[in-house]
Amino acid sequence: MSGSDAAAPRDERGGVAASDLLLAGVVREESGRIVAALTRSFGSLDVAEDAVAQAVEEALREWRERGIPPKPGAWLTQAARHNALDRIRREKGLRDKLALIAPVDAGVHQPDVAQPDADERLPLLFGCCHPALSPDAQLALTLRAVCGLTTAQIARATFSADAAVGQRIVRAKRKIGAAGIPLRIPEGPERAERLDLVLTTVSVMYSEAHLIAGKDASADRDLADDAVWLARVVAAALPREAEALGLLALLLFHRARESARAVDGDLVLLEDQDRTRWDAALLVEARAVLERAARLRRPGRWQLHAAVAACHADAVDATTTDWLQVITLYDMLLAYDRSPVVRLNRAVALSRVDGPQPALAEVDALEGALARSHLWHAVRASLLRDLGREDEALAADLRALELTANEAERRLIAARVR
Repeated sequence: MSGSDAAAPRDERGGVAASDLLLAGVVREESGRIVAALTRSFGSLDVAEDAVAQAVEEALREWRERGIPPKPGAWLTQAARHNALDRIRREKGLRDKLALIAPVDAGVHQPDVAQPDADERLPLLFGCCHPALSPDAQLALTLRAVCGLTTAQIARATFSADAAVGQRIVRAKRKIGAAGIPLRIPEGPERAERLDLVLTTVSVMYSEAHLIAGKDASADRDLADDAVWLARVVAAALPREAEALGLLALLLFHRARESARAVDGDLVLLEDQDRTRWDAALLVEARAVLERAARLRRPGRWQLHAAVAACHADAVDATTTDWLQVITLYDMLLAYDRSPVVRLNRAVALSRVDGPQPALAEVDALEGALARSHLWHAVRASLLRDLGREDEALAADLRALELTANEAERRLIAARVR
C-alpha cells in the first residue's frame, strides 16, 4: 500500500503511528490474496474488492483504538469476509448464493487465505490485465485490487482525477463481471500474451512513480517499491518464465540507481551520476536474476531491456560504457519491441558510436510518433547542438520545456536554454 492516510496519527517523534505502518504492510501482503479468495467464494470481484477496502478502513480505526491484533492478516481476512456476507444479504436477488457459502464462526480467526506455494494474487493479477480491458483500466484495477491502493493514491500515481479513476475501476469491474472474465493464470499461447500485459502493467507502475507532474526529481518511493514487490511476486510464482525474471532484473537495476538519480530534488542524468551512490547489493541481485533468465534460453524484450541496463551498470563511468554492445542489444530488442521510445533510445546510443548526424536522422524519422513527447525534443536539441546548429537546438529545447510538467526536468532544460 503506497503511503498512509493523510490524517494518520503521529507518535511522539512525529512518525506515523505503528498501527498504520503495520496496516500498510498487511494490506500489501494480504489484500490481493483476500480479494482473489473472496472472488472465488462469492463470484464477484466487485463484492470482494469493496469488502476488503471496507475492512482496511475498519482496521485503521480499530487498531488505533484497541491496538494491533495478534494475527493482523487473519483479522483483515475475517473482517473482509463478514463485509462480503453483509453485502450479499442486503442485495436482493443474491440470497441464493448464501447457501453456497460455508458459515463462518465469528469467534474463530480464519487462517490466512493463501499458502506460500499457492500465491492467489497471480490469478487476480492476470484477471486485472485481461486484454478486454483498456491499459488505463488494467493499471488502475491492479493498483486497487492487487496492491490495495485507494482511489486517491491511484489518482496521484497516474496523474488522474479521483473521479476519473473511480469510474475507470467501476467500469473495469463491471466488464469483468459481465464478460465472465476468469481470474486464473492462462496456459499456452494465451499465457504469453497475458503475461506481457501483466509485466507491462508492473513496468508502467514503476514509471509512474518518477517525474511526477509539478514535483521535483524525487520519486514516489512507495509506489516504486510496490512495483518492485509485485515484480518479485510474479517472478517467484512463475520461476520458469524468463520474461518475468527479465522485468524484475530491469526494475532492480533502475532501483539501484535511485539515490544518484535525484540529488536535492534535482534530476541527474545517467552520464553525470555519482556511481558510488548506486546500491551495490541491488546491482548484484539484478545481475543474478538476469543470469537466471538467460539460462532458460527464451529471450524476450524485458530481458533485453535489462541487459541494456546491465551494460550501464557494468561501466565504471559514462566514458567506459560499451555503446557498441548497447546498440547491438537495441537491434535485438527491435525484433520484440519496435516502439518509438525504444527507437529513440537506440538513436541516443548510435550518437555515441557514429556521431550526431546519423542519430539525428533516426530521431527525425520519429517525429510523427513523438512530436508531443518532451523527450524527443530534448534528445533532438542535444544532437542539433552537437552539430553546431544552435538556433534549431534552442527552438527544440524551448518546445521540450513547453511539454514538460515535472519541475526537475524543467530546471534541467531551462539551464540548457540559458
